[in-house]
Amino acid sequence: MNTQIQAVLENIEKVMIGKREMAELSIVALLAKGHVLLEDVPGVGKTMMVRALAKSFDARFKRIQFTPDLLPSDVVGVSIYNPKTMEFEFRPGPIMGDIVLADEINRTSPKTQSALLEGMEEASVTIDGNTLKIAQPFFVMATQNPIEYEGTYPLPEAQLDRFLLKIRMGYPAKEQEVEILRRAENGAPIEKIQAVLSVAQLIELQELVLGVYVEDSVKNYMVELASQTRQDSYVYLGVSPRATIALMKASQAYAFIKGRSYVTPDDVQYLAPFVFSHRLMLKPDARYDGVTAEEIIERIIAKVPVPTKRFAEQ
Repeated sequence: MNTQIQAVLENIEKVMIGKREMAELSIVALLAKGHVLLEDVPGVGKTMMVRALAKSFDARFKRIQFTPDLLPSDVVGVSIYNPKTMEFEFRPGPIMGDIVLADEINRTSPKTQSALLEGMEEASVTIDGNTLKIAQPFFVMATQNPIEYEGTYPLPEAQLDRFLLKIRMGYPAKEQEVEILRRAENGAPIEKIQAVLSVAQLIELQELVLGVYVEDSVKNYMVELASQTRQDSYVYLGVSPRATIALMKASQAYAFIKGRSYVTPDDVQYLAPFVFSHRLMLKPDARYDGVTAEEIIERIIAKVPVPTKRFAEQ
């Protein structure tokens, strides 16, 4: 594994118990310049994960608590008239952070959601007709509760497509929860961790990820997996070419984390459910038969022929 990423993971594990895979996937999205949708019940450590990630890179952390009355200006910022200078001054909103937690994104109106999603897609925001670039790095982790739907505004498919990965935290095992209590007994562990890398080093790592090699047979494999989602009998709308690009970028970042300069089919198979599942629109038959998007993707992975090139020799 890449030694710098190993240091970050060990730092996060001082706070997050038994969540190494989730931390690894979050770093995959961060290095691929993508964003994460974190879906789980309250209290399992979603906010702590993002804070630990931000502190590990000494990045500016911003948090937006989405509520039904939140306005787009509360997210992107607002221009305020200064009577002394007789000019409008821009006051940036929390979207201008390096690592942004969009907490309970499905509790706010589509208009406010779109303000955040414009920044995620374009790395810029539009205010009073002026377009402002968002400084890099820029990483959004949005959370939503999969249980409570009353008074929420579910993200439509076009907006879900903006997230590179969708992951779930899950409850800790009993022994892990006991360890959580031990660490929390004398104060919050998140306050004790220190940065192990700088923002400048993070940007360097993001550039290095772009150099990870993807062989043509692996690209064909990704495209075939995506194509199969558009033909499945349970799927009303399969994944778009944007999803195939997302799978490639995530695979490059994952291979880099593992210390390799090339992507293997195993990388693709591992990441495909996290990249594709939230992008599928299923037919009613799937719900009646109890079939999930993840199960459909796993079935597709099982039947699509895997490239046979011996990648270990590269």
